[in-house]
Amino acid sequence: MENKKKICITAQGKNLDAFLDPRFGRAVYFLFINNKGKLIKAIKNPGIEAIRGAGITAAQIVVDQKVEAVITGNVGPNAVRVLNSSGVKIFIASPGIKVADAFKEYQEGKLQEISESAYRPGFGRGQGCGFGRRI
Repeated sequence: MENKKKICITAQGKNLDAFLDPRFGRAVYFLFINNKGKLIKAIKNPGIEAIRGAGITAAQIVVDQKVEAVITGNVGPNAVRVLNSSGVKIFIASPGIKVADAFKEYQEGKLQEISESAYRPGFGRGQGCGFGRRI
């Protein structure tokens, strides 16, 4: 059973040398990796240009692949609810890290697990007020 465990990592490309995509719902690719670090499959995210619901669409893709965990940079509240309700653990990796390195940090227990969103409005699309501005 151990060999059937899968991890999903959001990525900017479709191989293990790609950089982690810090956006879950609007990630370019979802890479599915076995517990030994081997790439099983890469799926281009169909929700990347969605006006609404990108996080829920992304979460459903991940859940359908029967993964045990997701590694990404940021996850919105709707996606967190879908993933949590399906028993998928969520881990946060640093931006600018390669997928293979994020997986290694996951295996070594170095990534932070979250159960709620640290989402800031507009994070994935460059919209909103910015991080330091209040209105």
